[in-house]
Amino acid sequence: MSVAPKASTPTWPIPPEGGWTADDLDRLPNLPPHTELIDGSLVFVSPQTLFHSRAVSFFEWQLQSLAPVDYEVVREFTIDIDRQNRPEPDVIVVRGDVVEDPEQTRYPAEAVLLAIEVVSADSVSRDRETKPLKYARAGIPHYWRVEHEKGIAAVHAFELEPTTGAYTSVGIFRERMKVSAPFPVDLDLTGIRPRRGGDR
Repeated sequence: MSVAPKASTPTWPIPPEGGWTADDLDRLPNLPPHTELIDGSLVFVSPQTLFHSRAVSFFEWQLQSLAPVDYEVVREFTIDIDRQNRPEPDVIVVRGDVVEDPEQTRYPAEAVLLAIEVVSADSVSRDRETKPLKYARAGIPHYWRVEHEKGIAAVHAFELEPTTGAYTSVGIFRERMKVSAPFPVDLDLTGIRPRRGGDR
C-alpha cells in the first residue's frame, strides 16, 4: 500500500493584512540577502550580472575617494522612506552622523544625499519609475540610474527640483561623467567595462 506524499508547507512568508512594514525586514527569518520592501511587498533580488557587480563596486570605491569627509559611501543598504517602503539602493552617499552602530540595518532617507541604482533585467520598471518617484518624495536630492548600453555604462543623473518635488535630468553620461553636485565628480566610466571579453 502506497502512502500519498504530504503537501509541502509553503516556505515564503505570508503577508499580514495591510502588507509588511519597514520593521518587519529586521524580524522576518530566513529572508534572502538584499530583500527590499516596496509598497508593503517583499522584493527578492535575482542573481546579478558581471556588469551590475562591477558598476556597484566602481561607484562605491570612486565615490569614497571623492566624497567630503562628513559623508559615508555605502553599498546595498536599506533606507527608511515610510512604513511600507524600505528600498535598498545599490550605492548611497549618506551623512556620516547617522552611521552610528555596527549593528544598524538601515538609514533614514532624510540623511541620504545620493541614491544610485544599477539597472538589472528584473529591476527596469522599479529603477526607472517606482524608486525614483519614492526617492524624490522622500527628499533625496540626487538620483543616478546606471544602464548597460551595448557594452558601456550610461549614467542618467537627476537632481531634485525643489519647487515641484520631482527629479529633473542633469545629463546622460557615457565614457566620462563630470558633475559639480552633490560634490565635484569626474569619473572615467570606461573603468566599468570588463577587462577582457564581454559581460556574461
